[in-house]
Amino acid sequence: MLFDNDFLDQLRKAKSIVFFTGAGISAESGIPTFRGKDGIWNKLKPEELANFNAFLKNPDMVWEWYQHRKTIINETGPNPAHVAIAEFEKYYNDVTVVTQNVDNLHHRAGSTHVFELHGNIEKNYCIDCLERFDDTTFEMTGKTVPHCDKCGGLIRPDIVWFGEFLPQDVFAKGEQKAENSDICFVVGTSAVVYPAAYIPLGAKRAGSFLVEVNIEPTEISSTVDYSLFGKAGEIMPQILEQVKLFI
Repeated sequence: MLFDNDFLDQLRKAKSIVFFTGAGISAESGIPTFRGKDGIWNKLKPEELANFNAFLKNPDMVWEWYQHRKTIINETGPNPAHVAIAEFEKYYNDVTVVTQNVDNLHHRAGSTHVFELHGNIEKNYCIDCLERFDDTTFEMTGKTVPHCDKCGGLIRPDIVWFGEFLPQDVFAKGEQKAENSDICFVVGTSAVVYPAAYIPLGAKRAGSFLVEVNIEPTEISSTVDYSLFGKAGEIMPQILEQVKLFI
C-alpha cells in the first residue's frame, strides 16, 4: 500500500501516538461485533442482557451469556493489527491504546498502556462489597452466577452496561492522552458511540493528526485528516514497516 507523504511525515516527526480502537479490530480475530448486519444486537435485545436491572432480574441468564462471550474470546487471539499496535512501543516512547473493546486482546498482544473505556470481560466484582474476583486469580466458570465469599453478594462482570457511566478516571486519562498526542489512529470503529467518541474528536480539536483505519467509510471519515480503508490486520503492519524505515 502506498501512503500519503504528509502522513509519512507525521509518522516521522511524531513523539506521542494514540490508538482509539473498536469492535472492528476484534472482528478480524473472529469476535462478533454488536452492530452491523451480523451484529449480536440484531439477534438479541441488549436491554435483556446488558443492564443492571436485567442482571438483578435474571442473574444466571446474564452470567451465562457473558461466560459464552468469554469462551468465544478465549478461543481467539490477537490478530496482526493488535500485534502491530503493540510493536509501536518499540519505536515511540509514548504509545497509548484507548479501546471500547472488553476482550483484553490488546493486553494479550503486548500493549502496556491500555485504557479500557467499557471494562474488561476477564474482570469481575461483587455488587455489594466491591471485592474483586478477576479471572487471573479466581476460576469463573459455570452457568450459575457466583456469590462473593466475603458478603454473599452477586458477582458481576466488570463491564459498562447500558445506562451506566464510563469509569471517569479511565475516560479522563484516555482523553488527556488523545489530546496530547501527535497522531491519533481511529481503528475499527465508526466513533459514533458517545461519550467514548468524544476522545478522537477532542484529539482532532487539540491539533492531533487524525487517521482512520476502517474497512469502509464511516461517520468519522469526513472529520479525519487521512483515511485508510481495508482490514486493520493488513494495514497496521504495513504502517509499522514504514515506521521501521525511518526510526
